[in-house]
Amino acid sequence: MPTKQPFARRILIAFVLMTVLVSGVFSLSIVAVVHLIEEHLVSEELKRELSTVLHEDLKHGVSPRLDASTRFFASNLAQYAIPQQFAGLDEGFNEVVEGDQAFYVYVQEVNNQTYLLVQEQHEFEAREQALFNVVLAGFLLTVVVAWALGLVMARKVMAPLSRLAHQVRHRDQLHALAPPLAPDYPDDEVGQLAAAFDSTLGQVRQSLERERMFTSDVSHELRTPLMVIASSCELLAETCLEPRQREQIARIGRASEEMRELVQTFLQLARGSANQSAPVAQYSLACAATEQAERWGAMIRDKGLDFQYIEAAADNGLYNPTFLSSVLANLLRNALHYTEHGFVRLILEKDGFRVEDSGTGIPVEQHEQIFQPFVRGTQARGEGLGLGLSLVKRICAKQGWHISVHNPPAGGTCFTVKFNQPTDEIFTSV
Repeated sequence: MPTKQPFARRILIAFVLMTVLVSGVFSLSIVAVVHLIEEHLVSEELKRELSTVLHEDLKHGVSPRLDASTRFFASNLAQYAIPQQFAGLDEGFNEVVEGDQAFYVYVQEVNNQTYLLVQEQHEFEAREQALFNVVLAGFLLTVVVAWALGLVMARKVMAPLSRLAHQVRHRDQLHALAPPLAPDYPDDEVGQLAAAFDSTLGQVRQSLERERMFTSDVSHELRTPLMVIASSCELLAETCLEPRQREQIARIGRASEEMRELVQTFLQLARGSANQSAPVAQYSLACAATEQAERWGAMIRDKGLDFQYIEAAADNGLYNPTFLSSVLANLLRNALHYTEHGFVRLILEKDGFRVEDSGTGIPVEQHEQIFQPFVRGTQARGEGLGLGLSLVKRICAKQGWHISVHNPPAGGTCFTVKFNQPTDEIFTSV
Protein backbone atom coordinates (compact mmCIF):
# COMPACT_ATOMS: atom_id res chain seq x y z
CA MET A 1 0.00 0.00 0.00
CA PRO A 2 1.57 3.35 -1.02
CA THR A 3 2.58 5.59 1.85
CA LYS A 4 0.67 8.84 2.37
CA GLN A 5 3.56 10.63 4.08
CA PRO A 6 4.71 13.88 2.44
CA PHE A 7 7.76 13.45 0.23
CA ALA A 8 9.87 15.82 2.37
CA ARG A 9 9.03 13.80 5.48
CA ARG A 10 9.97 10.58 3.70
CA ILE A 11 13.33 12.07 2.78
CA LEU A 12 13.87 13.11 6.41
CA ILE A 13 12.86 9.68 7.71
CA ALA A 14 15.15 7.92 5.23
CA PHE A 15 18.05 10.21 6.15
CA VAL A 16 17.57 9.65 9.88
CA LEU A 17 17.12 5.89 9.50
CA MET A 18 20.32 5.65 7.46
CA THR A 19 22.18 7.62 10.13
CA VAL A 20 20.73 5.46 12.90
CA LEU A 21 21.79 2.32 11.06
CA VAL A 22 25.34 3.49 10.32
CA SER A 23 25.90 5.13 13.70
CA GLY A 24 24.33 2.18 15.52
CA VAL A 25 26.56 -0.34 13.75
CA PHE A 26 29.60 1.83 14.45
CA SER A 27 28.70 2.19 18.15
CA LEU A 28 28.05 -1.51 18.57
CA SER A 29 31.33 -2.23 16.83
CA ILE A 30 33.16 -0.04 19.32
CA VAL A 31 31.53 -1.89 22.23
CA ALA A 32 32.31 -5.28 20.68
CA VAL A 33 35.95 -4.34 19.98
CA VAL A 34 36.41 -3.05 23.54
CA HIS A 35 35.08 -6.33 24.95
CA LEU A 36 37.27 -8.44 22.66
CA ILE A 37 40.41 -6.45 23.41
CA GLU A 38 39.61 -6.45 27.11
CA GLU A 39 39.17 -10.21 27.19
CA HIS A 40 42.26 -10.88 25.09
CA LEU A 41 44.68 -8.55 26.89
CA VAL A 42 43.49 -9.33 30.42
CA SER A 43 43.41 -13.03 29.69
CA GLU A 44 46.99 -13.02 28.42
CA GLU A 45 48.16 -10.94 31.37
CA LEU A 46 46.46 -13.15 33.99
CA LYS A 47 47.69 -16.28 32.25
CA ARG A 48 51.26 -15.01 32.37
CA GLU A 49 51.02 -14.03 36.06
CA LEU A 50 49.44 -17.38 37.02
CA SER A 51 52.20 -19.23 35.18
CA THR A 52 54.78 -17.22 37.13
CA VAL A 53 53.07 -18.06 40.44
CA LEU A 54 52.89 -21.79 39.69
CA HIS A 55 56.33 -22.34 38.15
CA GLU A 56 58.41 -19.88 40.08
CA ASP A 57 56.85 -18.70 43.35
CA LEU A 58 55.15 -21.89 44.61
CA LYS A 59 57.88 -24.13 43.23
CA HIS A 60 60.45 -22.31 45.35
CA GLY A 61 58.16 -21.99 48.40
CA VAL A 62 57.66 -18.26 47.95
CA SER A 63 54.32 -16.52 48.45
CA PRO A 64 52.76 -15.36 45.17
CA ARG A 65 54.20 -12.01 44.19
CA LEU A 66 51.10 -10.17 43.14
CA ASP A 67 49.88 -6.58 43.36
CA ALA A 68 47.25 -5.51 45.87
CA SER A 69 44.36 -5.90 43.38
CA THR A 70 45.22 -9.51 42.43
CA ARG A 71 44.71 -12.65 44.52
CA PHE A 72 45.66 -16.30 44.08
CA PHE A 73 43.50 -19.33 44.93
CA ALA A 74 44.12 -23.09 44.61
CA SER A 75 41.99 -26.15 45.27
CA ASN A 76 44.90 -28.13 46.84
CA LEU A 77 46.22 -25.37 49.14
CA ALA A 78 44.25 -24.70 52.30
CA GLN A 79 45.72 -21.24 52.80
CA TYR A 80 44.56 -20.35 49.27
CA ALA A 81 41.16 -22.01 49.36
CA ILE A 82 38.83 -21.05 46.55
CA PRO A 83 35.91 -18.84 47.75
CA GLN A 84 32.42 -20.04 47.03
CA GLN A 85 31.71 -17.10 44.68
CA PHE A 86 34.49 -18.27 42.32
CA ALA A 87 33.81 -21.99 42.49
CA GLY A 88 32.60 -23.84 39.40
CA LEU A 89 33.88 -21.36 36.82
CA ASP A 90 34.92 -22.56 33.39
CA GLU A 91 38.57 -22.89 32.55
CA GLY A 92 40.06 -19.81 30.99
CA PHE A 93 38.97 -16.20 31.26
CA ASN A 94 35.85 -15.27 33.25
CA GLU A 95 34.28 -12.03 34.37
CA VAL A 96 32.33 -12.03 37.63
CA VAL A 97 30.09 -9.13 38.70
CA GLU A 98 28.39 -9.05 42.10
CA GLY A 99 26.62 -5.83 42.96
CA ASP A 100 29.16 -3.02 42.89
CA GLN A 101 32.09 -5.44 42.71
CA ALA A 102 33.58 -6.77 39.48
CA PHE A 103 36.45 -9.27 39.02
CA TYR A 104 38.49 -10.85 36.25
CA VAL A 105 39.00 -14.52 37.00
CA TYR A 106 41.42 -16.75 35.13
CA VAL A 107 40.98 -20.49 35.77
CA GLN A 108 43.55 -23.17 34.92
CA GLU A 109 43.40 -26.93 35.48
CA VAL A 110 46.78 -28.63 36.25
CA ASN A 111 46.91 -32.34 37.25
CA ASN A 112 43.23 -32.28 38.26
CA GLN A 113 43.88 -29.30 40.49
CA THR A 114 42.21 -25.92 39.96
CA TYR A 115 44.14 -22.68 40.20
CA LEU A 116 42.58 -19.22 40.05
CA LEU A 117 43.94 -15.77 39.64
CA VAL A 118 41.40 -13.08 40.59
CA GLN A 119 41.91 -9.42 39.76
CA GLU A 120 39.67 -6.55 40.84
CA GLN A 121 38.47 -4.41 37.96
CA HIS A 122 36.47 -1.63 39.61
CA GLU A 123 38.50 1.17 38.07
CA PHE A 124 38.61 -0.41 34.65
CA GLU A 125 34.86 -1.09 34.78
CA ALA A 126 34.24 2.57 35.64
CA ARG A 127 36.38 3.68 32.69
CA GLU A 128 34.66 1.18 30.46
CA GLN A 129 31.25 2.47 31.55
CA ALA A 130 32.39 6.03 30.88
CA LEU A 131 33.46 4.96 27.40
CA PHE A 132 30.09 3.35 26.77
CA ASN A 133 28.32 6.51 27.97
CA VAL A 134 30.38 8.57 25.56
CA VAL A 135 29.53 6.18 22.73
CA LEU A 136 25.81 6.35 23.61
CA ALA A 137 25.88 10.14 23.84
CA GLY A 138 27.69 10.31 20.51
CA PHE A 139 25.07 8.03 18.96
CA LEU A 140 22.18 10.16 20.24
CA LEU A 141 23.92 13.38 19.19
CA THR A 142 24.51 11.93 15.73
CA VAL A 143 20.81 11.10 15.41
CA VAL A 144 19.79 14.61 16.48
CA VAL A 145 22.28 16.22 14.09
CA ALA A 146 21.10 13.88 11.32
CA TRP A 147 17.50 14.90 11.96
CA ALA A 148 18.35 18.63 11.82
CA LEU A 149 20.55 18.21 8.76
CA GLY A 150 17.94 15.97 7.08
CA LEU A 151 15.25 18.58 7.74
CA VAL A 152 17.36 21.29 6.09
CA MET A 153 18.30 19.04 3.17
CA ALA A 154 14.71 17.87 2.65
CA ARG A 155 13.52 21.47 2.49
CA LYS A 156 16.25 22.40 0.03
CA VAL A 157 15.54 19.34 -2.11
CA MET A 158 11.78 19.94 -2.05
CA ALA A 159 11.98 23.69 -2.59
CA PRO A 160 12.12 23.46 -6.43
CA LEU A 161 9.35 20.83 -6.47
CA SER A 162 7.15 22.93 -4.16
CA ARG A 163 7.75 25.98 -6.33
CA LEU A 164 6.91 24.00 -9.46
CA ALA A 165 3.75 22.59 -7.86
CA HIS A 166 2.66 26.12 -6.89
CA GLN A 167 3.23 27.36 -10.43
CA VAL A 168 1.33 24.43 -11.95
CA ARG A 169 -1.60 24.91 -9.56
CA HIS A 170 -1.81 28.61 -10.42
CA ARG A 171 -4.74 29.32 -12.70
CA ASP A 172 -2.75 31.70 -14.84
CA GLN A 173 -0.75 28.76 -16.19
CA LEU A 174 -3.72 27.85 -18.39
CA HIS A 175 -3.65 31.31 -19.94
CA ALA A 176 -2.18 31.43 -23.41
CA LEU A 177 0.29 34.15 -22.40
CA ALA A 178 1.60 32.31 -19.33
CA PRO A 179 5.42 31.96 -19.48
CA PRO A 180 6.97 28.47 -19.71
CA LEU A 181 8.17 26.83 -16.50
CA ALA A 182 11.32 25.00 -17.66
CA PRO A 183 13.62 28.07 -18.11
CA ASP A 184 13.38 28.78 -14.37
CA TYR A 185 14.97 25.43 -13.44
CA PRO A 186 18.35 23.77 -14.09
CA ASP A 187 18.72 20.91 -16.53
CA ASP A 188 18.08 18.18 -13.98
CA GLU A 189 15.16 15.95 -13.00
CA VAL A 190 13.13 18.94 -11.79
CA GLY A 191 13.86 20.80 -15.01
CA GLN A 192 12.76 17.77 -17.04
CA LEU A 193 9.57 17.61 -14.99
CA ALA A 194 8.96 21.32 -15.62
CA ALA A 195 9.50 20.76 -19.34
CA ALA A 196 7.00 17.89 -19.26
CA PHE A 197 4.49 20.18 -17.55
CA ASP A 198 5.11 22.85 -20.18
CA SER A 199 4.39 20.33 -22.93
CA THR A 200 1.26 19.02 -21.20
CA LEU A 201 -0.02 22.49 -20.34
CA GLY A 202 0.55 23.57 -23.92
CA GLN A 203 -1.56 20.69 -25.18
CA VAL A 204 -4.27 21.51 -22.62
CA ARG A 205 -4.26 25.16 -23.65
CA GLN A 206 -4.58 24.23 -27.31
CA SER A 207 -7.37 21.79 -26.56
CA LEU A 208 -9.28 24.33 -24.46
CA GLU A 209 -8.79 27.02 -27.07
CA ARG A 210 -10.01 24.72 -29.86
CA GLU A 211 -13.07 23.76 -27.80
CA ARG A 212 -13.78 27.38 -26.93
CA MET A 213 -13.41 28.54 -30.51
CA PHE A 214 -15.48 25.67 -31.86
CA THR A 215 -18.30 26.22 -29.38
CA SER A 216 -18.23 29.96 -29.86
CA ASP A 217 -18.14 29.77 -33.67
CA VAL A 218 -20.81 27.11 -33.91
CA SER A 219 -23.06 28.94 -31.45
CA HIS A 220 -22.58 32.21 -33.30
CA GLU A 221 -23.12 30.77 -36.78
CA LEU A 222 -26.26 28.90 -35.72
CA ARG A 223 -28.01 32.05 -34.61
CA THR A 224 -28.78 33.26 -38.14
CA PRO A 225 -30.45 30.05 -39.44
CA LEU A 226 -32.37 29.71 -36.18
CA MET A 227 -33.71 33.25 -36.56
CA VAL A 228 -34.73 32.41 -40.12
CA ILE A 229 -36.54 29.27 -38.94
CA ALA A 230 -38.30 31.16 -36.13
CA SER A 231 -39.41 34.02 -38.36
CA SER A 232 -40.58 31.56 -41.01
CA CYS A 233 -42.66 29.71 -38.45
CA GLU A 234 -44.28 33.00 -37.37
CA LEU A 235 -45.13 33.90 -40.96
CA LEU A 236 -46.54 30.43 -41.67
CA ALA A 237 -48.61 30.54 -38.49
CA GLU A 238 -50.41 33.66 -39.82
CA THR A 239 -51.54 31.89 -42.99
CA CYS A 240 -54.53 29.62 -43.41
CA LEU A 241 -53.39 26.16 -42.40
CA GLU A 242 -55.06 22.95 -41.48
CA PRO A 243 -54.91 21.91 -37.79
CA ARG A 244 -52.38 19.18 -38.59
CA GLN A 245 -50.13 21.62 -40.41
CA ARG A 246 -50.45 24.24 -37.69
CA GLU A 247 -49.45 21.61 -35.11
CA GLN A 248 -46.33 20.76 -37.11
CA ILE A 249 -45.44 24.44 -37.44
CA ALA A 250 -45.79 24.79 -33.66
CA ARG A 251 -43.47 21.83 -33.13
CA ILE A 252 -40.89 23.38 -35.44
CA GLY A 253 -41.17 26.66 -33.53
CA ARG A 254 -40.69 24.94 -30.18
CA ALA A 255 -37.70 23.00 -31.48
CA SER A 256 -36.21 26.21 -32.87
CA GLU A 257 -36.68 27.95 -29.52
CA GLU A 258 -35.02 25.04 -27.71
CA MET A 259 -32.10 25.17 -30.12
CA ARG A 260 -31.78 28.91 -29.61
CA GLU A 261 -31.65 28.43 -25.83
CA LEU A 262 -29.07 25.67 -26.17
CA VAL A 263 -26.94 27.84 -28.44
CA GLN A 264 -27.08 30.65 -25.88
CA THR A 265 -26.19 28.22 -23.08
CA PHE A 266 -23.20 26.77 -24.95
CA LEU A 267 -22.01 30.23 -25.89
CA GLN A 268 -22.00 31.37 -22.28
CA LEU A 269 -20.29 28.17 -21.14
CA ALA A 270 -17.58 28.76 -23.75
CA ARG A 271 -16.85 32.23 -22.44
CA GLY A 272 -14.21 32.66 -19.81
CA SER A 273 -15.06 33.68 -16.28
CA ALA A 274 -13.47 37.07 -16.89
CA ASN A 275 -15.59 37.80 -19.93
CA GLN A 276 -17.53 40.91 -19.03
CA SER A 277 -20.01 40.46 -21.85
CA ALA A 278 -21.72 37.56 -20.10
CA PRO A 279 -25.19 38.39 -18.74
CA VAL A 280 -25.39 39.30 -15.09
CA ALA A 281 -27.59 37.40 -12.64
CA GLN A 282 -30.99 39.11 -12.85
CA TYR A 283 -33.54 36.32 -13.01
CA SER A 284 -35.53 34.98 -10.09
CA LEU A 285 -36.26 31.31 -9.60
CA ALA A 286 -40.01 31.93 -9.58
CA CYS A 287 -39.94 33.69 -12.97
CA ALA A 288 -37.84 30.98 -14.62
CA ALA A 289 -39.91 28.19 -13.07
CA THR A 290 -43.18 29.80 -14.15
CA GLU A 291 -42.01 30.10 -17.75
CA GLN A 292 -40.77 26.51 -17.86
CA ALA A 293 -43.91 25.22 -16.13
CA GLU A 294 -46.10 26.90 -18.78
CA ARG A 295 -43.90 25.55 -21.54
CA TRP A 296 -43.46 21.95 -20.37
CA GLY A 297 -46.66 21.60 -18.37
CA ALA A 298 -48.79 21.42 -21.51
CA MET A 299 -46.62 18.71 -23.07
CA ILE A 300 -46.59 16.72 -19.84
CA ARG A 301 -50.39 16.90 -19.55
CA ASP A 302 -50.78 15.98 -23.24
CA LYS A 303 -48.98 12.75 -22.39
CA GLY A 304 -51.64 11.97 -19.79
CA LEU A 305 -49.51 12.83 -16.77
CA ASP A 306 -50.40 14.97 -13.78
CA PHE A 307 -48.13 18.04 -13.75
CA GLN A 308 -47.85 19.85 -10.41
CA TYR A 309 -46.12 23.20 -9.96
CA ILE A 310 -45.63 23.84 -6.22
CA GLU A 311 -44.03 26.90 -4.58
CA ALA A 312 -43.16 25.39 -1.20
CA ALA A 313 -40.99 28.35 -0.16
CA ALA A 314 -39.94 31.70 -1.57
CA ASP A 315 -36.46 32.27 -2.95
CA ASN A 316 -35.18 35.84 -3.20
CA GLY A 317 -32.01 35.16 -5.18
CA LEU A 318 -31.22 36.38 -8.70
CA TYR A 319 -29.57 34.03 -11.17
CA ASN A 320 -28.28 33.79 -14.71
CA PRO A 321 -31.45 33.47 -16.85
CA THR A 322 -29.91 31.28 -19.55
CA PHE A 323 -28.34 28.79 -17.16
CA LEU A 324 -31.31 28.58 -14.79
CA SER A 325 -33.80 28.08 -17.63
CA SER A 326 -31.56 25.46 -19.25
CA VAL A 327 -31.29 23.43 -16.02
CA LEU A 328 -35.05 23.57 -15.44
CA ALA A 329 -35.84 22.66 -19.05
CA ASN A 330 -33.47 19.70 -19.16
CA LEU A 331 -34.73 18.21 -15.90
CA LEU A 332 -38.40 18.64 -16.94
CA ARG A 333 -37.67 17.16 -20.37
CA ASN A 334 -35.92 14.22 -18.72
CA ALA A 335 -38.94 13.63 -16.44
CA LEU A 336 -41.31 13.81 -19.43
CA HIS A 337 -39.39 11.21 -21.42
CA TYR A 338 -38.98 8.72 -18.57
CA THR A 339 -42.47 8.89 -17.04
CA GLU A 340 -45.29 6.88 -18.62
CA HIS A 341 -47.94 7.29 -15.96
CA GLY A 342 -48.42 9.17 -12.71
CA PHE A 343 -47.07 12.66 -12.14
CA VAL A 344 -44.27 15.17 -12.65
CA ARG A 345 -43.68 17.79 -9.96
CA LEU A 346 -41.69 21.01 -9.99
CA ILE A 347 -41.26 22.12 -6.38
CA LEU A 348 -39.64 25.46 -5.53
CA GLU A 349 -37.78 25.72 -2.23
CA LYS A 350 -35.63 28.26 -0.49
CA ASP A 351 -32.25 28.31 -2.27
CA GLY A 352 -33.23 25.63 -4.78
CA PHE A 353 -35.86 23.41 -6.37
CA ARG A 354 -36.78 19.76 -6.97
CA VAL A 355 -38.07 17.90 -10.02
CA GLU A 356 -39.86 14.69 -9.06
CA ASP A 357 -41.54 12.05 -11.22
CA SER A 358 -43.20 8.66 -10.85
CA GLY A 359 -41.24 7.11 -13.70
CA THR A 360 -39.05 4.03 -13.87
CA GLY A 361 -36.36 5.45 -11.61
CA ILE A 362 -32.60 5.26 -11.99
CA PRO A 363 -30.60 2.36 -10.48
CA VAL A 364 -28.37 3.54 -7.63
CA GLU A 365 -25.23 2.26 -9.35
CA GLN A 366 -25.98 4.59 -12.30
CA HIS A 367 -26.50 7.78 -10.28
CA GLU A 368 -23.01 9.06 -11.01
CA GLN A 369 -22.75 7.73 -14.56
CA ILE A 370 -25.85 9.52 -15.86
CA PHE A 371 -24.12 12.88 -15.42
CA GLN A 372 -21.31 11.84 -17.77
CA PRO A 373 -21.42 12.92 -21.45
CA PHE A 374 -23.00 10.47 -23.92
CA VAL A 375 -24.19 8.17 -21.13
CA ARG A 376 -27.82 7.04 -21.27
CA GLY A 377 -29.60 4.80 -18.82
CA THR A 378 -30.52 1.18 -19.51
CA GLN A 379 -34.10 2.35 -20.13
CA ALA A 380 -33.21 5.23 -22.45
CA ARG A 381 -36.10 7.01 -24.18
CA GLY A 382 -36.26 9.36 -27.13
CA GLU A 383 -33.50 10.17 -29.59
CA GLY A 384 -31.18 12.07 -27.25
CA LEU A 385 -27.43 11.52 -27.11
CA GLY A 386 -27.12 11.58 -23.34
CA LEU A 387 -25.90 15.18 -23.13
CA GLY A 388 -28.78 16.80 -21.23
CA LEU A 389 -27.77 15.83 -17.69
CA SER A 390 -24.10 16.35 -18.57
CA LEU A 391 -24.98 19.91 -19.58
CA VAL A 392 -26.88 20.36 -16.31
CA LYS A 393 -23.87 19.23 -14.35
CA ARG A 394 -21.55 21.60 -16.25
CA ILE A 395 -23.87 24.53 -15.58
CA CYS A 396 -24.12 23.69 -11.87
CA ALA A 397 -20.35 23.38 -11.64
CA LYS A 398 -19.86 26.75 -13.33
CA GLN A 399 -22.43 28.50 -11.13
CA GLY A 400 -21.42 26.82 -7.87
CA TRP A 401 -24.73 25.01 -7.52
CA HIS A 402 -25.21 21.58 -6.03
CA ILE A 403 -27.17 18.87 -7.86
CA SER A 404 -28.13 15.50 -6.41
CA VAL A 405 -30.35 12.61 -7.47
CA HIS A 406 -32.08 9.92 -5.46
CA ASN A 407 -34.94 7.46 -5.78
CA PRO A 408 -37.88 8.23 -3.44
CA PRO A 409 -39.29 5.28 -1.45
CA ALA A 410 -42.54 5.40 -3.48
CA GLY A 411 -40.60 5.04 -6.73
CA GLY A 412 -39.53 7.35 -9.52
CA THR A 413 -36.70 9.85 -9.50
CA CYS A 414 -36.01 13.12 -7.70
CA PHE A 415 -33.42 15.66 -8.88
CA THR A 416 -32.57 18.39 -6.37
CA VAL A 417 -30.69 21.60 -7.19
CA LYS A 418 -29.39 23.79 -4.38
CA PHE A 419 -27.95 27.26 -4.92
CA ASN A 420 -25.07 28.89 -3.05
CA GLN A 421 -23.33 25.60 -2.19
CA PRO A 422 -19.57 25.16 -1.62
CA THR A 423 -17.73 24.72 -4.91
CA ASP A 424 -16.04 21.51 -3.71
CA GLU A 425 -19.44 19.82 -3.46
CA ILE A 426 -20.81 20.45 -6.94
CA PHE A 427 -22.15 16.93 -7.49
CA THR A 428 -23.49 14.41 -5.08
CA SER A 429 -25.36 11.15 -5.64
CA VAL A 430 -27.53 10.17 -2.70
